Amino acid sequence: MMNFIITPSQLLLYGIAIAAGLVYLPYIVVAYGRLRIGIDMNAPRAMFDRLPDYAKRATWAHQNSFEVFALFAAAALTAYVTNVASDRTSLYIIAFLVARFLFNLFYILDLPWLRSPMWAIGMVCIGGLFSASLF
Repeated sequence: MMNFIITPSQLLLYGIAIAAGLVYLPYIVVAYGRLRIGIDMNAPRAMFDRLPDYAKRATWAHQNSFEVFALFAAAALTAYVTNVASDRTSLYIIAFLVARFLFNLFYILDLPWLRSPMWAIGMVCIGGLFSASLF
């Protein structure tokens, strides 16, 4: 029988890989919106104004994901190289990933009162990872 135990150090690295995947999750919705209006390969960025509102929000969620990914990856790598991986850092990683998934979902569904707390939770998790490395 196989044993699938992930150590806190592994979770820091796997968390970065999963977060990188989450960056592109909203883009699936953008692609769907582009298909619905017809793709213009001569001016793909000019299509934005013609996208349905949900696809515009997905674009913004996608862009925000790039912005926060850099901070998250830096925080997780800092925790990894300072060898502070623990149950607490694992909680930060898992909470960040769940919050970012929900952030994307709530952004696309136009639920800002739910989206904003997910953004805040993600930022707290990043701060927690950096703090664990410093103290």
